[in-house]
Amino acid sequence: MSFLAPLYLLLGLGVAVPLLIHLLRRRIGTRIDFPAARYLARAEREHSRTLKLRNLLLMLLRVLALLAITVAAARPIARWVGAGHAPTAIAIVIDNSLSSSAVSNGRPLLDQFKAMARDVVSSANSADRLWIVTADVRVQGGTPSTLRDAIDRVEPLAGAGDLPAAIARAGGVVRSTGLDARQVALLTDGQRTTWASSPALRDLQILLWVPGGQPPPNRAVLLAESRPTRWTPRGAVAARFQSHDSTTYRMTIGGRTFARGTAAPNEEVIVRAAPPERGWLAGTVELEPDELAGDNVRHFAVWIGAAPGVSVSSGAGPFVKSAVDVLRASERVTDGRDIAIIGADDPITLPALIAAPADPVKLGVANRALERAAIPWRFGARRGDAATARGPGLEDVSVALRYDLIAQAGAAAETLATVGRYAWIVAGPRYVLVASPLVPDASTLPVRAGFLPWLGSVLAERLVGEPGHILVATPGTRLPRPRWADGIESADGARTPLAETLDVPLRAGTHFLTRGERRVGALVVNAPAEESNLDRFTADELTRRLQAERVVTAGSADAWSRMAFRAAARRSLIEPALIVALILLGTEAVVIGARARRVV
Repeated sequence: MSFLAPLYLLLGLGVAVPLLIHLLRRRIGTRIDFPAARYLARAEREHSRTLKLRNLLLMLLRVLALLAITVAAARPIARWVGAGHAPTAIAIVIDNSLSSSAVSNGRPLLDQFKAMARDVVSSANSADRLWIVTADVRVQGGTPSTLRDAIDRVEPLAGAGDLPAAIARAGGVVRSTGLDARQVALLTDGQRTTWASSPALRDLQILLWVPGGQPPPNRAVLLAESRPTRWTPRGAVAARFQSHDSTTYRMTIGGRTFARGTAAPNEEVIVRAAPPERGWLAGTVELEPDELAGDNVRHFAVWIGAAPGVSVSSGAGPFVKSAVDVLRASERVTDGRDIAIIGADDPITLPALIAAPADPVKLGVANRALERAAIPWRFGARRGDAATARGPGLEDVSVALRYDLIAQAGAAAETLATVGRYAWIVAGPRYVLVASPLVPDASTLPVRAGFLPWLGSVLAERLVGEPGHILVATPGTRLPRPRWADGIESADGARTPLAETLDVPLRAGTHFLTRGERRVGALVVNAPAEESNLDRFTADELTRRLQAERVVTAGSADAWSRMAFRAAARRSLIEPALIVALILLGTEAVVIGARARRVV
């Protein structure tokens, strides 16, 4: 027998009250003999043995009644005794995260989990309630035949899922039944990276199974990304691998292999290339399959186009011209008129990087030029208070002179940098607008070492070729809908309109984002890198981490399946304890009533 609320057993200290009353009744006070009371004293002495036995019986009845009430308050439970098993609520949590597809002893762990779950479902009777819960927090209930079909359909995820959330969900469904026999049956590989947190199931029992032995050695692609994300047309692919020894790899773009090589353990490899393909393309970094094949491929995306022709007006400033000369020498840009870098008081042709005019007298001319170019921003009041800019690639840039940026009707732009709570650099369709002149007197941006990579990024990612960006996510998550896209293109070319939120596909891969009929970006889906770390907790270690009323483990898969109902088959003893208390109190009343009738 065990107790669900053992602290209430402290109420048992109350048995001291009837014991104290009984002892006080035995105290002998000063004796005074009255002639008229001598007959009564003689009669009492004749019945003293009977009185002592009656008082002792009353004390015992009161003590036992109080103990029975205390036990009932502590919610006692005991194992089911009898044929079959008690009606039981079991939620079987199957860890189908990517790591569960690792092959151990010639068989994927997930296949073993599914076989064990089917054994439990097959042992159920009509009074039982069962559910299957997977690591992506999906719940399936129903009849044994329905659940066996659901188990057969369970496939490994492309990511980690959320096993703690799945266990919490399993606890919720078994609680909802109101059955006394209930538990969560957990099948997991015990991967350490999964258990940064664990759900609190202090009122439930967990039947746990974790495979023994060491996990298989695993090679994995931990990093694959294009640098930069837009090639004009040259760029590089960076990759990093997890392995115990040197490993061979293959890189592809648009389905065509462009590089092969060998990498040392944990080495970051950078491969430069200038492929002939153009536009938004999908790429992969691949290894030979091993015991966990799901992390041997990692996806990336890249935009490839011709180097843009850039022109620089005198109003942009000498530092901008020098930076563009460096980009031209590295063949990232060429001379031309694809992109203009100008002051706002110059005639504006888009696409363009536009800086505020150096002469405040030309502010009106600049605002009229913005209006003619249909750019929905205007320069406002001049600000001369020194402040620090905040934005990607603009750390520690000090701004001494800027103008307020005033949004006009229909303005839809992305803020690239702020000064205080005010926008300093904004980007919209085919333009980037800076609220300061690109001269050292206005800000330290043009003289910072980060100016060259920032300028190259603006030209290559904001103003050249197709608009849009690359979004990176893990399978099954949810992202805000990108404002610059209205559809998503799957690997087979099918296009689906985007909803208010972007539900990331459950499978790894590259999915292109579209606007109308054009590709304008990419969604790259990969498993988290930590899912490739197969280090496990032992059953004892995981038992200590699980916050449950009780954790039951089994030494083998067969023993775990047999224990599924037996370990949960417990019945409440609250009602029997209360019935015993009522019987004892009733007996006490009978004893007291019989004594009162004899006295009368």
